[in-house]
Amino acid sequence: MSTIGELLRQWRHRRRLSQLDLALAADVSARHVSLVETGKSNPSADMVLRLAKQLDVPLRERNRLLLAAGFAPRYAERPLDGDALSAARDAVGRVLRAHEPYPALVLDRRWNIAMTNRAVDPFLADVAPELLRPPINMLRLGLDPRGLAPRLVNLDDVRAVLRSRITRQLATAPDAELTALYEELLVPDSTDTPSRPAESDIVIPMIFRFDGRELRLFSTITTFGTPMDITLDEVAIESYYPADPETVAYFTKVDQDQHG
Repeated sequence: MSTIGELLRQWRHRRRLSQLDLALAADVSARHVSLVETGKSNPSADMVLRLAKQLDVPLRERNRLLLAAGFAPRYAERPLDGDALSAARDAVGRVLRAHEPYPALVLDRRWNIAMTNRAVDPFLADVAPELLRPPINMLRLGLDPRGLAPRLVNLDDVRAVLRSRITRQLATAPDAELTALYEELLVPDSTDTPSRPAESDIVIPMIFRFDGRELRLFSTITTFGTPMDITLDEVAIESYYPADPETVAYFTKVDQDQHG
């Protein structure tokens, strides 16, 4: 098991900060940071959390830092569908419903789908049943030939955007299972030929061939601002918006047909 000093040094290097940078941000001396990293000083629990906050360490990993320093974890991890998080779950549900008639869903840190609104359902109609067994993974659902991949007109562009997002996510919060998904689904090969660089547009839409037409959607991500629970720290709401009038008209008509 790594020591608290080793873990803090790893996170500091990951954030590309010097000991002085971290010390100034945390309002401590650079000497103290050095002593903690080399194991010559044992930090208090409050000091561990102060340094972790400046290093933007995820709550799950803050617990690991506390354990390495000899302290009990501070952050609980409760299921989103449990009673303890019922208020948060209800709030998320309201956000999802308010976004209808456009699709929105909730993803965990490994891109497993935790919740969706009704607008997502038609997109899952022709997906292979094995991809819809819980936990449903959004990356596999989107990139597997048995999933949404055949419907994605610009699959290579979408794959390039996802590759960039997952790379940034892993740099921020390394995770073995997400790394395995990246290696399974997103490692570049000779068949990847994006039609343009991912940076060439402000937003690159996903273009679905659906119901005999092309639907163009772009997405935004919403997270909890100051979570104190690991589950809430790691979930995000992905909301999809129409990128052209034709897509607006399609979802408006579907909503009207469903509600009379």
